[in-house]
Amino acid sequence: MTPTEADAGTALSHIHRFVPGTDAGRPPLLLLHGTGGDENDLLPLGQMVAPGAALLSPRGRVSEGGMPRFFRRFAEGRFDEEDVRRRADELADFIAAARTRYGLAAPVALGFSNGANIAAAMLYRRPDVLSGAVLIRAMVPLPEGPSARLDGKPVLMLTGAMDPIIPASNAEGLAASLTLAGAAVRHEILPAGHGLTQPDITLAREFLARP
Repeated sequence: MTPTEADAGTALSHIHRFVPGTDAGRPPLLLLHGTGGDENDLLPLGQMVAPGAALLSPRGRVSEGGMPRFFRRFAEGRFDEEDVRRRADELADFIAAARTRYGLAAPVALGFSNGANIAAAMLYRRPDVLSGAVLIRAMVPLPEGPSARLDGKPVLMLTGAMDPIIPASNAEGLAASLTLAGAAVRHEILPAGHGLTQPDITLAREFLARP
C-alpha cells in the first residue's frame, strides 16, 4: 500500500492519513511526526519498520512559526505543560474515534522528537489508547509521571548519545518513570545526534516484529 492510496481524512478532529493494513497479524501504527512535519512525513518509515501494518498518521494541531507541532513550547526543551495535557487528551480522543471509523485495534505509537513526546504524554495520561510505543528522541513530557499502571506495555526508547537537545539525564528519567509504572521498557542509547539514523530503523523494525 503506497501513501497515495491513503485516505486524507478531515472528518475527525485531526487532519490525518490512513493506509489500510495488508497483514492482519500486525498491530496498527500511530505515526507521530516531529516539529515541522505533517501527516505524510512518517508514512515511508512506517512501511519500512512494519510492512503490512495499518498506518494512522495525524498532523499536529499547533503551529510554531508555520511548523506543525503536537503541543506548544516556550523554548527548546521547555514545554507548555497545560497545553501538553490538553493536546495529549485531544489526540487520545482522536485515536479512539479513528479506531471506530477504521475498525482498528489499539495502535503502537511510533513517534519522532515532538511526536515521541506527545506519545509519552499519552502513556502518562491515557495509556489505554496505545498497545505500545517506539519513542525516538523523547523527553520527559510532564513532571507528574504516569497516572495509571502500564503493566507489561512494551516501549522502545531510542536516544542519541550526542543529542544536543535532550540531556541524557532527561531521557533516563523518562525511561525510569515508565518502568516504575510497569511498562516493559527497552532503552537503547545510540551513537547519534537528534536526527533519525539507520540503527533507529533497524531497532524499531526488530521491536515491532516481535509477537
